[in-house]
Amino acid sequence: MPNRSFGHPSLNRRTAIQAGAVGLLGLGSNHLAALREATAATAGGTPPRSVIYIFLSGGLGQHDSFDMKPMAPDNIRGDFQPIATRTPGIEICEHLPRLAARSHLWSLVRSLTHPSNDHSLAHHIMLTGRSTAPPTFDANKPMPGDWPSIAAIAGDLTTRRNNLPPAVVLPERLIHRTGRVIPGQFAGHMGPRRDPWFIDASPFNSETYGAYPEYEFHHARGGEKTKSLSFQAPNLSLPVALTQGRLANRLELLKGIDHQRAQLEAAAVTEKFDRHRQSAVSLLTDQQVRHAFDVTSASPKDLDRYGRNSFGWSLLMARRLVDAGVNLVQVNLGNNEAWDTHGNAFPSLKDYLFPPTDQSLSALLDDLEASGRLSETLIVMAGEFGRTPKVFGLPQHYKLPGRDHWGAVQSVWLAGGGIIGGRVIGSSDKIGGYPAADPQTPENLAATIYSSLGLPSEIAWHDDLGRPHHIYHGDPIRGLT
Repeated sequence: MPNRSFGHPSLNRRTAIQAGAVGLLGLGSNHLAALREATAATAGGTPPRSVIYIFLSGGLGQHDSFDMKPMAPDNIRGDFQPIATRTPGIEICEHLPRLAARSHLWSLVRSLTHPSNDHSLAHHIMLTGRSTAPPTFDANKPMPGDWPSIAAIAGDLTTRRNNLPPAVVLPERLIHRTGRVIPGQFAGHMGPRRDPWFIDASPFNSETYGAYPEYEFHHARGGEKTKSLSFQAPNLSLPVALTQGRLANRLELLKGIDHQRAQLEAAAVTEKFDRHRQSAVSLLTDQQVRHAFDVTSASPKDLDRYGRNSFGWSLLMARRLVDAGVNLVQVNLGNNEAWDTHGNAFPSLKDYLFPPTDQSLSALLDDLEASGRLSETLIVMAGEFGRTPKVFGLPQHYKLPGRDHWGAVQSVWLAGGGIIGGRVIGSSDKIGGYPAADPQTPENLAATIYSSLGLPSEIAWHDDLGRPHHIYHGDPIRGLT
């Protein structure tokens, strides 16, 4: 392969003028991606696909979902029974029947492992694809020196296809009920201007969990209904304090700057930047764009298939964004570490967490397969860790038992994007505590995502001093394609 430099070069005078124009418009420096694209080399590699990364904050128990141990003792196997899938030899939880019927479309990795049982660090590990903590890591808040998230890297290094950002996170930022913002979901030491685009469609809710309104629950109290919770269309409003009038004034000012620049410098990169700037303006002002993402107003047929709840709306929005040309969509299914089933685990999973996940994820598979887009769209579903082999009780907090945090092994679900369905990569030991064969790492999972996005193994992002930072720290998981 020719010796090429990937990433973003230093800004020259012309680009600096254009960057200033972006600031005057008030769109934020994240829109400098268009400038970087205009001057960066085109990355080679595999044909690019879209990626939907479904993140189950809190940690899904492998024993209770995709790696059941029916022959283990009672205090290991838990309350659920396995059912056969469409694929001979693969069994999953009885409360995931729709996914079981579609096993020919998906595969499993049952041996992903990393060293942390801490929520914050494990989030950082699985959202960045880096198993070691950065030097300045703080479990209580994001730090400027954090490793960049997979979404941030995808947003920075993949090519923008239209006026939408290359990478989007929805329907909310990951925030603990205490107000602690979870580290690992931002750009970290790439700088905040490279943060992924967050669609805050779901309001912060510190009291309950799950797929409201149908499947809202509390880990101790059970099912609940909070009338104030509402899923909203993406917030495409203008920046704070930038009214339509002020926007018009800034656009007039930009015309003056553009006129001066046109007299001084005329080049193809200028025309390309103009196109992206106009696209950004249309994203903010075009009512049709707003309507396209109002998933709560989708057809009754779509709403019935996906589910009229935050999980269904989120995955329907993800499908629409992929159809619209977004390269990576991270979908956070479950606010406030909803999958953290320390207690009342089996009722919470059976009644509140599995039903909307099984329904909405199956609808997503059906839509992508029917449209011919499944081969072009990799879907990954994982949490920050698995759960302990042993079922335990915390009577001071919960009526019924559950499982604790467990980074040593978890199951990862994958479909589409060239994945051959009906396969199982790796295995855990007889009690589901540690990998028994073909252990995989978060680095391998991140490499699988980057490869599917068409990013070659030598690609790097560059910091403000022009230093390269390579993104591959493992190899794509073998045996899936």
